[in-house]
Amino acid sequence: MYAIIETGGKQYKVQEGDVLFIEKLDANDGDSVTFDRVLAVSKEDGLVTGLPLVEGASVTATVEKHGRGAKVVVYKYKPKKNYHVKQGHRQPYTKVTIGKIQA
Repeated sequence: MYAIIETGGKQYKVQEGDVLFIEKLDANDGDSVTFDRVLAVSKEDGLVTGLPLVEGASVTATVEKHGRGAKVVVYKYKPKKNYHVKQGHRQPYTKVTIGKIQA
């Protein structure tokens, strides 16, 4: 059984026990989080898709930790104009473990 959820503007295919790195959530370590935006659920009798969401479906997950991803360096320059800009960015994330899929 799997589900397709939407969080942080992205869609994820999840099963029970999966570990995901998603956009940062406002929750503490060890908290339980419920994702209500379920787009599709695969059951024994087939795939149930929503228009756009599946009614009454939710996915429960546990927050493992928060962190920041690898550094991405953005470097801009214009030749012969003495223009150089170096900028770094680290995207914050939340690591979650998928618990139960209710559909």
